Amino acid sequence: MESALLKVFVAVANKKSISLGASILNFTQSNVTLRIKQLEKNLGYLLFHRVPSGVILTKEGEKLYPLAVEIVKKVEEAELKMKNITHQEILRIGSGQANVALRLLPFIEKLNKKYPNMELELYANANPQILEKLLDYKLDIAFITGEPNHKDLMILNKFDDDLYLVESNNKKSANCLIGYKKDSSHYKFLVEYFIQNNNADFKTIFIENYEVMLGCVKAGMGIAYVSRNIIDKYNYTNELKLTKIPNEPLTHLICRKDFIPMIGDYLKKIKLL
Repeated sequence: MESALLKVFVAVANKKSISLGASILNFTQSNVTLRIKQLEKNLGYLLFHRVPSGVILTKEGEKLYPLAVEIVKKVEEAELKMKNITHQEILRIGSGQANVALRLLPFIEKLNKKYPNMELELYANANPQILEKLLDYKLDIAFITGEPNHKDLMILNKFDDDLYLVESNNKKSANCLIGYKKDSSHYKFLVEYFIQNNNADFKTIFIENYEVMLGCVKAGMGIAYVSRNIIDKYNYTNELKLTKIPNEPLTHLICRKDFIPMIGDYLKKIKLL
């Protein structure tokens, strides 16, 4: 049974569509159909039922799916380890949006200077999605806010974000929390802080742009929780009231314990603002 055929099977099963599976794999639809038929012929049973919305797994397909996922994952992991067997050829980096704005660019600049031939792949999302990809071996390292509470993960480095509660300097701020995304770690921390201080009757707004977010705070639309570097970057340092909150979360650079990058020692020592 070829792992390449299983990879096609997993892609189609995940998307419940031959056309969407083909799109992910950058194959033609006819190529994917041919490979699925080849796998079915090798195994001796059908893997998918065709339905109006696409395809669904047969009972045999459902039994094969978890095994195929595991095999594909192991093959991809082995391929990556072989590529990086003598040096770190590829480094896949995950990061939350706050860290993209705050420290990802200087981090990349340092990596490019130190390892000019290393290929970098970047993925930005919220902590839960980043952790999922890291645990699935789809990322090598990740910047996350807060402690990585998982037995398979380890901390390579820690960074202080210098976070502040920000509100309008000259207007009464509405009882509204302004976050980047609902699953943003900084937003979740702010929610917990408000609840702990007996203020659970607040509204929320999500704005996926820090400059716009700070402008809304200045206008009195609500309160946000952001790093000093972001405040300075958009020239709001003297425009807003800044308040420190105790026990602010740190940013952690993490990886899997069983999948430490070859440049792990360098990552443990790297200094970022």
